[in-house]
Order: sequence, then structure tokens, then C-alpha cells
Amino acid sequence: MPANVVILGGGVGGTLTANLLAKRLKPGEARIQVVDPTGIHVYQPGFQYVAVGQARAQSLSRDERSLLNRRVELIVDQATYIDAQAKEVSLGHGGSLPYDYLVVATGARLVPEQVPGLIEGAHEFYSLEGSLRLREALRGFKGGRLVIGVAGMPYKCPPAPVEFALLADSFLRKRGVREKTQIDFLSPLNRAFTIESASKMVARIYAKQGINLHTFVNVEAVDPSRGEVSSLEGESFPYDLLVLVPPHRGAEFIEKSGLVDRGGWVPTDRHSLAVRGTDGVFAIGDTTDLPISKSGSTAHYQSPVVVERIAAGVQGVDLARNKGHYDGKVACFMETGQGKGTILYFNYERPPKSPGPYRRWHWAKWAFNRAYWYTVPQGRV
Repeated sequence: MPANVVILGGGVGGTLTANLLAKRLKPGEARIQVVDPTGIHVYQPGFQYVAVGQARAQSLSRDERSLLNRRVELIVDQATYIDAQAKEVSLGHGGSLPYDYLVVATGARLVPEQVPGLIEGAHEFYSLEGSLRLREALRGFKGGRLVIGVAGMPYKCPPAPVEFALLADSFLRKRGVREKTQIDFLSPLNRAFTIESASKMVARIYAKQGINLHTFVNVEAVDPSRGEVSSLEGESFPYDLLVLVPPHRGAEFIEKSGLVDRGGWVPTDRHSLAVRGTDGVFAIGDTTDLPISKSGSTAHYQSPVVVERIAAGVQGVDLARNKGHYDGKVACFMETGQGKGTILYFNYERPPKSPGPYRRWHWAKWAFNRAYWYTVPQGRV
């Protein structure tokens, strides 16, 4: 009997894992199923570019079926519960899927309701709807106080808010209203974002561009009537336009399944990517509790590790030497404004270095964004 491999989530990690498994295992060895609630694959790094008019919303989504190997079965439905003891996943439309191996690649969800007033008073670019709404707000912005910040840790793609401040700076300069605008960036850390070496570079660029960096600002509440955001530290920042990264948590049904920690993340072994306390369950990407960036790049490097482990189990062979071991590798591009960028490359042991800023990294990110559909989901890079 072929093994049942069920993958929850049709994002970067889930799609890549399914396609790599389909190439690695023969039809008689495994049945591979991807469960996704919409059946639409969305390229989330493009959201911030939509907000500043540099990308079209229509270009950021594709039919998930078109990205999957034809051997992979796509089930468009919402997973509602994981029974790790019975080894089955319940579905929203009824019924359940048994599994021998389960890959949880469900990403992170936005929970803006955790911050009072955030929904009513702030914009965000972490959803397509939010990006489109923010685009209209920026187009109509005539100057004043633009406040950009992070309202909860951890969150997806740590460099994104830093990048967005620079993209907004350029956008307002082109519109001729930058001189009428004060830009404040609020960080809950003692620097711009999690990576110290890149944060030093960002601080210099912000100073040059006239962006005010405020550290140790943990957002407590937003008061839309007064146009003010307040912090746990007792500070307040008036705004005319507010852009905040909402708090994040893992998928709600995984919480109900009892497979998460207090923060809503799946406890995951840092090297094997196995979900602790379960049999045959792995987690990749944003949903894990691993101490690394929540990003598509992370899922990209984790996916082959899970594939190696599942393939070894299905085929009943020992895990190949130097394979099936995740070392914390992450690599991603970061915009630094003025047509320049850098690259962040690191793992558990090696701290990140940030070369540049150079124009070549800006163009490398530009090229990657456009080549994504033909490379990453199919495992061609």
C-alpha cells in the first residue's frame, strides 16, 4: 500500500514539498495530497509593492493546481482538526484524511484584534486587501505625520517594515509631498529589526533620508479619534497616517488541536523539523516556533529536509548522510531605498552579514520576484 502523505497549506513550503516528493517517490510508494482552503497560491512578498504602486495585485496570485506536479492531489478545503493519535485530519466540508506522514505548512495569521483600535485606526500591508487599501491612502496623503511600526513579535518577513518605510519615502518624494511629511518608524527592539548588522545599515540610511527611528516602542493601543498610538513604555505618537504590522499567531485549527505553544506556534525540532510529541508529523515555515525568520525563504530551505526524511521512511532506508538535517539556513534580499539593496544570509551558527547597499542586490530581488512562479514552487533553485 502506498503511504499517505498529507500536506496542509499551499504556500511556498507546502507546494515545494509536494512537488519534491512527487519527483522523489514513485506512484506506488506514496499518495501525496495538498489541503488548502482557497486553492490559490499568493506571493506575499509582493504586497508592499502593491501598496506603493510598484506591482499589480493580479500578478501576485496563481491557481495552486497550475503549480503542482500532476501526481499531487489538491483538496480545496479547510482543515479543522489534527488528531495526532489517530493520524488523521478533519476537513471543513466533512470527512477526514488519514495520513502516515503529515506536513504542517499553514503559515501565520494576522490577529489585529489583539491591539485595541488597530483595526479601526491603522493600515497594514501583510494582506492583499490591506495593501490595496493602503495604496489608496498613500495616493491621497497630502503630508503630515506618517507613522510606521510593528505591533507584535514575532511577525512574517522581519525586514519588510524597514523596507516599506524606505519605499514610502521614495513614493512620497515622487509625489512631491515628502518635504511636508514626517516619517517615524517604531521598533519594539533596541534596533530597527531583528538582524543587528543590517539594522546598523538601516539606521544610517534612515538618518540620511530623514526617517526618525524610535526603539523600544511596544505598541499598546491605537486611538483613532485622537490620531495617536501609545506604547507600553508610556510614550505616545500622533499620526495622520498609521501603518502597523499586526500581531501574528499560527493557524487557529492547530491551536484547537493542541499542537502549539502559548504563543500559538508549533513546537518543532530545530534540525529534523519533526513536531515534538508526535509521530510522522513535520512543520515548516512560519508556523514553527524555531528561533529564525518567519519567511518564504525559511520554508524554501526546510522543505528538502522534510522530503529527505519522509522519503527515507517511505522507502525503509537509512537517512542519507548529510541530508535530512536543517541548519537554520535563511537567505533573502532586502530593499534599502534609492534603487539599492542587500542580501541577508545566515543560519543557526553563522550570524548574518549584510553587504552593500548595492544596486545589484536591488535588481537581484526584482528579478527573483518575477522569476518566482517558474522556479521556487517547482524546486528549480
